[in-house]
Amino acid sequence: MSPINRQVRLAARPSGLPKPDDWEFTSETVPEPGPGQFVVEVSHLSIDPAMRGWMNAGPSYIPPVEVGAVMRAGAVGLVTASEHPGFAVGDYVYGAFGVQEYARSDGRGVIKIDVSLAEPATYLGALGMTGLTAYFGLLDVGRIKAGETVVISGAGGAVGSVAGQIAKIKGCRVIGIAGGPDKCRAVTGEFGFDAAIDYRTEDVRKALREHAPGGVDVYFDNVGGQILDAVLTRLARGARIIICGAVSQYNETHVQGPANYLMLLVARASMAGMVVFDYEDRYPEAMAELAGWFQAGQLVSREHLVRGTVGDFHDVLLMLFDGANTGKLVLALEKS
Repeated sequence: MSPINRQVRLAARPSGLPKPDDWEFTSETVPEPGPGQFVVEVSHLSIDPAMRGWMNAGPSYIPPVEVGAVMRAGAVGLVTASEHPGFAVGDYVYGAFGVQEYARSDGRGVIKIDVSLAEPATYLGALGMTGLTAYFGLLDVGRIKAGETVVISGAGGAVGSVAGQIAKIKGCRVIGIAGGPDKCRAVTGEFGFDAAIDYRTEDVRKALREHAPGGVDVYFDNVGGQILDAVLTRLARGARIIICGAVSQYNETHVQGPANYLMLLVARASMAGMVVFDYEDRYPEAMAELAGWFQAGQLVSREHLVRGTVGDFHDVLLMLFDGANTGKLVLALEKS
């Protein structure tokens, strides 16, 4: 009896928050590698807010997932069969393998990972796309300098928690905005930020006046909406805003844009979007620097691991949109 590959496919384009019937669960025989291909047994799936955008039709920075296709997801796993000269059975790899138990690949976009340096799930967090997003967003788009005041929204989440740590490594004062006392404790106690603002119980503008009396030099935005509007009122002259994501808006049918955008004019500030895929040719150098910080104990990678099967994908995805995770949300696959 051939082993079975269980998969999650997009059945319909969601309106608002994804629903269980937006997914189709399928099974097929585990693929065999052809010439120049290999097969990966997926062990850990990256669960990301960007997934919600990938489900929508229309122009974006990446083509949408087609209805009927396996849901796109970054993942790590073990090569179990190979006809590819660059990948051997037993190699651990990262790639966009999708929400399924096995994937066949020709090696494009696949990176070998060193599981002696860190756990496989860490390569979905600080040593993976999460870390790379924070790295290029802050250093290339934000152009942070020592002594500047940096504010991070979604500071208890995957990208935000790493971004704040990189800003600290670079000598900045770092303020995190997060939801709830547990996340705020993690932001200062575990991730080493100088201060945390609980947007659920505090007035964000008032708290920013207290924690950043000289204004905000760099704002790394993961949430959009009212938080972005609040930070816009506290910009220092020449401030840079990095638009990495807007998780507060992903399930809205009408996206709320920034009402206070004229503060960019007042502060002679700039606001720029960033997508990590634009930096693909520089991934190796950035991953090497991130790994160095990780080995030196300067960078903490926190993964929020949920153990389950691909059938649990929907429920785990929804955790992102009520802020249930601290750090990088990962679905660790157990065979059903």
